[in-house]
Amino acid sequence: MAEPSVVTGPPPGEKQFFGHPRGLVICFLTEMWERYSYYGMRGLLLLYLVQHFLFTDGEANFIYGGYIALVYIMSMIGGVLSDKYLGQRKAVTFGAILLVAGHFGMAFEGSGSEETLSFNGGDYVIEDVGRDDRRQLFLDYEGETRRLVFDSTQFAQMEDDRYSPIGDDGQGDYIIERQRRGLVQNICGLVGLGCAGAENSTTLVLNGTRFEVTSETANADKEPVLTLADGRTLTEKSETDILVLATATTDKVPDLSNVIATAADGNYSTSIEKQALYVNILFFSLALIIAGVGFLKPNISTIVGDLYPKGDPRRDGGFTLFYMGINLGSFLATWTCGILGILYGWAWGFGLAGVGMLLGLLVFHFGQKWLDGVANPPSVAKLKEKAFGPVNIEWACYLSAVGIVVLCMGLLKHAEVIGPIAATFGVLVFIGFIVMSFTQLQGKARKRMWAALYFAVAQIPFWSLFEQAGSSLTLVTSRLVDTTIFGWDVPTPVFQSLNAGFIFIFAPFIAMMWVGLAKRKWEPSTPVKFALGVFGAGLGYLVLVAGMSSVGPAALTPVFFIFAIYWVHTMAELMLSPVGLSAMTKLAPARMVGLFMAAWFVYSGLGNALSGVIAAAAGAETVGGQIVDVAGAKKNYIQVFSSIGYIGMGIGFVMLLIAPIIRRWMEEDDADVVMVEDTLEGKV
Repeated sequence: MAEPSVVTGPPPGEKQFFGHPRGLVICFLTEMWERYSYYGMRGLLLLYLVQHFLFTDGEANFIYGGYIALVYIMSMIGGVLSDKYLGQRKAVTFGAILLVAGHFGMAFEGSGSEETLSFNGGDYVIEDVGRDDRRQLFLDYEGETRRLVFDSTQFAQMEDDRYSPIGDDGQGDYIIERQRRGLVQNICGLVGLGCAGAENSTTLVLNGTRFEVTSETANADKEPVLTLADGRTLTEKSETDILVLATATTDKVPDLSNVIATAADGNYSTSIEKQALYVNILFFSLALIIAGVGFLKPNISTIVGDLYPKGDPRRDGGFTLFYMGINLGSFLATWTCGILGILYGWAWGFGLAGVGMLLGLLVFHFGQKWLDGVANPPSVAKLKEKAFGPVNIEWACYLSAVGIVVLCMGLLKHAEVIGPIAATFGVLVFIGFIVMSFTQLQGKARKRMWAALYFAVAQIPFWSLFEQAGSSLTLVTSRLVDTTIFGWDVPTPVFQSLNAGFIFIFAPFIAMMWVGLAKRKWEPSTPVKFALGVFGAGLGYLVLVAGMSSVGPAALTPVFFIFAIYWVHTMAELMLSPVGLSAMTKLAPARMVGLFMAAWFVYSGLGNALSGVIAAAAGAETVGGQIVDVAGAKKNYIQVFSSIGYIGMGIGFVMLLIAPIIRRWMEEDDADVVMVEDTLEGKV
């Protein structure tokens, strides 16, 4: 049989843009805007769930992890339908329409959930102003609007703040002006704020800290007054803040003069009333986005590959440019959607993400002529055949999205089940591939299939750690990190741009490093790179733990350590992600490449589902979307991050030890393999 001709350049008559097929421009811009919408929404999602809808940390993290997992898993359906029936062009267009609808649906937020706090015999509806670390809570206390603070640590940290009055309508980004007046109801007898010793004690105890009391008197209104050694007087009435749930300790003495009421430790309760309509709109919108990404993402990449003839040396460069479009969209999204959503309102951020996807849809629709016939349906006649009743195959493919949306809505409402379901499915897929390797393959093909399956499974620990960026790491940044840089309190979503920014900066250097090492025959093998990637994902958390432990138990972590963990994780990603899909396509048997790509997405989804489980374990107790015990929450985050850091590094080390075995499985000239194949061919 004659060898196929090798293409060494563009085909005659090809219309180009800077040396590449002009269709690459359309794919670049479409994917850039799709990633813009995806990461713009992702940057806000967890804060939105916790602060607007008042989901607990655990619930919100399960929803986030389940959402990301379903995005990957449902990509299998979009890929299969496009390959067999729709073609990539129709699939991408349909996916973009679903995405536009889903992102705009996220902008319908309602007024948010309402939480009622009950303590000291009263019920108080919590009202909120602002978002992210700018968020403040208020109560209508005895007919006046009061600031709600949860523990002495938070209260002490606000000493230098200056506030302006809340408006009569209770709306807007208002805060209260501090007036240094008085203390509490019933100074003696409150847990965490009690008088020590006898009835006429001269010592005041607050969370284990003692304050000398110089006198105990009453004012003209017959209110009890305590005078401390430093001259502060403590009375029953105040026109400033309410200190509730005084549970945390601090080395810094809080300014007690702003407190008017406390609740005994644990002697409080809360109830949350969610707006069912808007919660359903939230899940419906997320389900639309899942279905849209499923139809668009796997197929836009396929179009890029189809633009280049087989053997075209420009292909790698084309995919590099396409990959830069992904990161450009991610980088721009967190700086625009993230800032707009935090400073001006959730709907503005989500709405801008929808505008970005609409631009991507318009680019792809009007630029299809630049694709030069690539990505058309395999058979137009097949699409017109009847599937059931009056519905033809093309519309049956579109209607499958209804099933996807309904299924995903149901799963997201019970997001805690997504992880176990994904894990069970992943185990069954693994068993299926192993059985297939023994029944359908022999020799080197079998071992190479094992290697491909190894890489698919080995990505699970990496993504379970890396995807904390959108979940637990987002909450830690918002709650426990000093995000002020050069006088600007940087919105939390902006920090998610660090990954894309570091890729822009360091990816070329990593590529040059591999080239230089290859010339010296020192370049690590693919299994070693994978091991280093997983090891780095774990190492990043130990870097962050070091930063969190470097300051007091309730002090804010320096922002440098957020930069550090994102940098370590980006370096780990560059070790693992670029080689993963490439290894799958090279190692999978030719007739099973599509099946193995589906497996890659399944295990990516499983890793993301696991990320939600990990993030839920790192959650903190909240009231009104705010943590009630800073020191306790920080201790738990440190414990969880330390555990996953060491586990990730341990898994990476084990992967490094078995890397030589995986490398031998990858080799095409394995002696045992050659002998088996020669036997099969009758040569021995």
